[in-house]
Amino acid sequence: MRFDVLTLFPKMFEAVLGDSIIGRAYRAGLIEMNFIDIRDFSSDKHRKTDDYPYSGGGGMLMTPQPIYDAYMSIAEGLDYKPFTIYMSPKGKIFDQSEAVRLSEIDHIVLLCGHYEGVDQRVIDEIADMELSVGDYVLTGGEIPAMAVIDAVSRLIPGVLASESSYENESHYSGLLEYPQYTRPAVWHGMSVPEVLISGHHANVEKWKREQSLAATADRRPDMLKKAELSDEDKKFIDEYKNK
Repeated sequence: MRFDVLTLFPKMFEAVLGDSIIGRAYRAGLIEMNFIDIRDFSSDKHRKTDDYPYSGGGGMLMTPQPIYDAYMSIAEGLDYKPFTIYMSPKGKIFDQSEAVRLSEIDHIVLLCGHYEGVDQRVIDEIADMELSVGDYVLTGGEIPAMAVIDAVSRLIPGVLASESSYENESHYSGLLEYPQYTRPAVWHGMSVPEVLISGHHANVEKWKREQSLAATADRRPDMLKKAELSDEDKKFIDEYKNK
C-alpha cells in the first residue's frame, strides 16, 4: 500500500510515523510513505503557498498552484488516478468501517490543509473525498492524516502479528472492546477476574462478549443500533440495562 502526503510540514510525519509498528512496516516494505513538501512547488521566490481569501475575513488560504503541481508530481505518468483525500473538518467522519474500506485501496494521496483551508478549485480538481477525524477544528490536516495512515496501515496484512490483533478491538466488530488484564494476578488489592484464569475457553469467550456488550451499552449505546447482535446478545443487554 502506498501513501503520498501533500503537506507544508513533512518532518512532522517523519517524526511520528517513523517509529513503532508503522515505522517497522515501512522499513519492511509492507507500506510505502512519501511526504511531499508543497512549498517545493511554489512559483514564488519566497516559497509562499498562501494568500488572502476573496471573501475577506481573517486568516490566509492555501493557493491552488503549488498544491496542484505537488499532486501532479505524483499522478503524472500513472495509468490510473490515485485516490485523493482532502483532510477537512467539513468531510465525512472517519471511522473503523472507513479505515477498512481504505485499506483495500492500493494508492492513497492525502492533502493536508493549513491556515484557513484550501482554495476550493484545487479540491474540486483533485480530491475524490473529504475526510474528517471529528467534529472539531485543528490547526492543520497533518495530525488527522497521520491518524488515517495509522488506522489504515495496521489493517494491511503483515503489519500486525495477526488479524486477531485488531479483530477484537473496539469498533472493529461494531462494539467496544472488553477489559483486559495481565500479570500480576493481584495488583493494589485488585484481582484479575476469575473466569480469565479458569482455563475454560467457552466461559472466557462468553465473558468477553458480555463485557463488550456492557461497555458499549454504557458508553456508546448509539453503536448498538448498527452492531450485528444475536438474540442472546439482545437478551443480555435488556437484562443488563434492567439491573
